[in-house]
Amino acid sequence: MTQERGLAILGAGVMGTGITTLALAHGIPVTLIDVSDEVLADARDRVRQQLRHAQLMGAVPGAVAALTTSTDRGAVGNAVAVVEAVVEDVEVKTSLLGDVCARLDEGTPLVTNTSGIPIDELAKAVGRPHELVGIHFMNPAYLITTVEVARGSATGDAAMDTITALLARMGRRGIVVRDSPGFVTSRLLHPMINEAARIVGEGVTSAAAVDELMQACLGHPTGPLRTADLIGLDNLADALRALADRTGIDRYRPCELLEEKVAAGHLGRKSGQGFYEY
Repeated sequence: MTQERGLAILGAGVMGTGITTLALAHGIPVTLIDVSDEVLADARDRVRQQLRHAQLMGAVPGAVAALTTSTDRGAVGNAVAVVEAVVEDVEVKTSLLGDVCARLDEGTPLVTNTSGIPIDELAKAVGRPHELVGIHFMNPAYLITTVEVARGSATGDAAMDTITALLARMGRRGIVVRDSPGFVTSRLLHPMINEAARIVGEGVTSAAAVDELMQACLGHPTGPLRTADLIGLDNLADALRALADRTGIDRYRPCELLEEKVAAGHLGRKSGQGFYEY
């Protein structure tokens, strides 16, 4: 019997494990790749926890697929598509994408999970830019059913068709946007979070009050600062710097309070403390 082609996911952090959980929950096998066995052991535990949560939320429609982990990038093997989900750093991403693209058979789409680094910028590092697609999965990926799909100027129809079908299989609706710094969601959300943090840093009010006002008066589902803790304050700060550098809008740079929290290791839910304690 021929083994089903699954996903290969590079990076076993918050987003990598969330995307892994999403795929497994929809019956798609995953090979999850990272740099050490210790990282991967922790990732397996988090995926198990997330699958339980997804089941409780009714987000597992059928049998859960098999998870394989590896420290070898060559394990991308016969994947139907490869998803890069490493840190939001252009040098790290381009180095990894270039290396992995060289290992893939022609016709295998390469997905970069980015919240706002332009696809055309990353495409310079790959041998087949027509096979590179940007997808901005939201956290938690296994619960949020809409994703932002960024099509680079060189991205081909075949890659788009494969990714659209894959997203549909995972119960996700992709909204395609033109390549641009921050795309749509980050260009709107991240500066809003930064401004909310700036308001708290200036002593205007507390984080809890900011979130309550945004929820009760403006309909934000969780409040911007709870959202920041979920994203990860280090990830948010990196994304804001990238947005500022690429747009030339200096106010997009992380505010003082956000920088202080990152320097102190208060990164949000993943560290146990951010704007709130967990």
